[in-house]
Amino acid sequence: MTIFFAFLHHVAAFALVAGLAVELVLIRGELTAATMRKLVRADMIVGLSAATVLLVGLARVVWFEKGAAYYFHSWPFIGKLAMFTLVALLSIHPTITFVKWAQALKQGRTPVVDAGAQRKLRRLIHAELGGVVLILLFAAMMARGVGFFG
Repeated sequence: MTIFFAFLHHVAAFALVAGLAVELVLIRGELTAATMRKLVRADMIVGLSAATVLLVGLARVVWFEKGAAYYFHSWPFIGKLAMFTLVALLSIHPTITFVKWAQALKQGRTPVVDAGAQRKLRRLIHAELGGVVLILLFAAMMARGVGFFG
């Protein structure tokens, strides 16, 4: 069971990165109705992947690995959680925007997005990816036993 949860955690993490990468590529181009629909789908993948990473990761911490007491005495683990929270907060604005686009598209309207709003979305998604890179750094540190304070 431990291997399955580790596998699921990693697959969800890769799906999260892939979804963010797709969003970043799509948000750089012309925002047509088709592109907006793709962004809405990609954001759903990001959200579901993030939820899976969080829930499976917490299950691993509590039930399948070294235990919560161990992990909460590791500053890279605490850094990972903090960065995950920051990435989640950064994702709020894009997600709300994409939900509004989905609603408009269902009504047959294509939202008009000015260059400033598009640039803001691009920057937020780029920041999310940067946060994920730091999460990977913290994960590598954890794997090497760096930062345990007990």
